[in-house]
Amino acid sequence: MKTLLICLVLCSHAYAQDLEAFRIFDSKGKPVSFQKMMAKLSTKQVVLFGEFHDNPISHWLELNVLMELNKKTSGPKLGVGFEMFELHQVKALNAYIATKSYKALKDSTELWTNFKTDYKPVLDSAIAYGNTPFAANVTRKYASLVFKKGLTALDSLPAEQKKLMAPLPFPFDSTLTQYVELINMGREMHASGINFAYAQAIKDATMGYSIVQQLKKSEQVFFLNGAFHSDFHQGIGWYVQQYAAGTSVGTITTVSQKDVRKLEKEHLNRADYIVVVNETMGSTH
Repeated sequence: MKTLLICLVLCSHAYAQDLEAFRIFDSKGKPVSFQKMMAKLSTKQVVLFGEFHDNPISHWLELNVLMELNKKTSGPKLGVGFEMFELHQVKALNAYIATKSYKALKDSTELWTNFKTDYKPVLDSAIAYGNTPFAANVTRKYASLVFKKGLTALDSLPAEQKKLMAPLPFPFDSTLTQYVELINMGREMHASGINFAYAQAIKDATMGYSIVQQLKKSEQVFFLNGAFHSDFHQGIGWYVQQYAAGTSVGTITTVSQKDVRKLEKEHLNRADYIVVVNETMGSTH
């Protein structure tokens, strides 16, 4: 919450200097209010919030989106998922929901360094609302294995370990622009470009599959993930459609600009709603 308070102070200071901290635009670049955005997103079965992991504005908005979604889909009918919780950490997450012991959660999982300040408030709010928090991501060592040795390295894993990822083989489209970018990046690093894309895809596929499984128990899912995982309606959103065609998915993404008053062309159609944060207001990772 300290980060949130700092953010609010900085935002107030920024506005006082006629320097806006952020604006929200639709996919075509038209400015929209938070209320109008939420009126649309509240009707979706899945809402993906593509964030900057270290940006306080992202986390402040996530809390507000969660609050608004609870006005329509309250209690356990709203599933709240987090990229940083991997499927092998389900027991630890459930234990925290039951006991609220942060020490036990920290001791039993590899929490992100900013979890306590930026994600714990969202998790605690979801618990307070009676929502259903859930783990969704593939265990990172398997994504690393794919990057190093390719998808065939997963074939020899025991059945119990394969339960910690999307069912194999999972669909993959190498022409999706986000994966094309990763393939090219991999080549530049003198690594296997396709394996770099596969490693991202197994994360996206597992999170998408987990969301679909949660939808069998919940009416709506709110999911927090890095922006790259859902930008341009690819990644997680694409996999949701592979596992449950016709699911209504709404997306938010975060971008950084020096001037937040107009959406730059490169960000058009990046998501249904684009949160443009002032580049002076924190990290873009």
